[in-house]
Amino acid sequence: MLDPSLLRAQPAELAARLREMRGYSLDADALASLEAERKQIQVRTQELQNLRNTRSKAIGRAKAKGEDIAPLLAEVAGFGDELKACEEQLDGIKSRLDAITLGIPNLPDESVPAGADESANVEQHRWGTPRAFDFEVKDHVELGARHGWLDGDTAAKLSGARFTVLRGQLARLHRALAQFMLDLHTGTHGYEETNVPLIVNAESLYGTGQLPKFEEDMFATELGEQKRYLISTSEISLTNIVRDEIVEADRLPLRMTAHSPCFRSEAGSHGRDTRGMIRQHQFEKVELVSIARPDESAAEHEAMTRAAEVVLETLGLPYRRMLLCSGDMGFSASKTYDLEVWLPSQQTYREISSVSNCDAFQARRMQARWRNPETGKPELVHTLNGSGVAIGRALIAVMENYQNTDGSITVPEAVRPYMGGAETIA
Repeated sequence: MLDPSLLRAQPAELAARLREMRGYSLDADALASLEAERKQIQVRTQELQNLRNTRSKAIGRAKAKGEDIAPLLAEVAGFGDELKACEEQLDGIKSRLDAITLGIPNLPDESVPAGADESANVEQHRWGTPRAFDFEVKDHVELGARHGWLDGDTAAKLSGARFTVLRGQLARLHRALAQFMLDLHTGTHGYEETNVPLIVNAESLYGTGQLPKFEEDMFATELGEQKRYLISTSEISLTNIVRDEIVEADRLPLRMTAHSPCFRSEAGSHGRDTRGMIRQHQFEKVELVSIARPDESAAEHEAMTRAAEVVLETLGLPYRRMLLCSGDMGFSASKTYDLEVWLPSQQTYREISSVSNCDAFQARRMQARWRNPETGKPELVHTLNGSGVAIGRALIAVMENYQNTDGSITVPEAVRPYMGGAETIA
């Protein structure tokens, strides 16, 4: 969430900036009115609380002296009902303020280009040259279906649309890609491998910004009165490790990586992305999360993006880096790079990794802090997250870019040790 002092001091200016950069409509007048009401009632509530405490002490002294306390008790009873009403009213106003503030997206970094949608994204650079094929290119669905390796029909029987069953060597290649990515990030880039829960409580989702705005995109489960949610990314579990914590400065940056299934309803998806493994309700990622000092988060963002790029370069997959415009970024992000891998069947680049700096936006929601050694006081950390990378999409990219005329798929050299040395799958 944004700094409350900014919301209180400059509601109109903030509303204008959000409208211009994010296309978000903030009712500044309603916010200011609620804030004024909150201040008024909070002052009266504090007055009544102080009066209650004062009278309680007076009652104690009068009892000790054997004096008649009936008048004091009557006085306390007289303002007790008002105090209770003020406290209830204050709670209601705070709830209404929370409903507004928790729905406000993060402000873009100054380096982020303004724009309403992906057409305003800015290409940073490209790596690799797309392969020129001397035969008709097949997409990943055709390549997988030939051997029953990729089976959407059976998955639909088991679970419905947008699920996939993988078999045989293709399932092994999927696993191999995950192992390769984890070893690269832990061995080369200094991330600590972490195994996290796939089901989390609502507090965790509020912390990283999925709730309350994106509840319809989440799969949920209920046991008794307890509602929990299946994670849409292990960013949720990893980042919330520092919720309500004060991290010592010498532990920063705290870099974590996890391989996990992810669950997302993808309710708004349609068209070609529903074919095969491009966009599914269940998929797997190797996620990167960093908890950093504020003055180091910009450099950490570049380093995290570079870690994801190394995955694609080591696999020999052409890609491009895009700086997202203000209107195309995620809710919690202040700056985002997307990595888009080349897919021969579509003759275009498609997103395979999104790497974001959320500055203090998530940390403020989670009360995640670090102790600044210069002041000795706790301050908000900055949180960053990124895909390093999406395993299903990496599998698609390998299948299509490394396909052969006979339908076999050459295994990238970096992954062969995880495939028992196999050079091709056929």
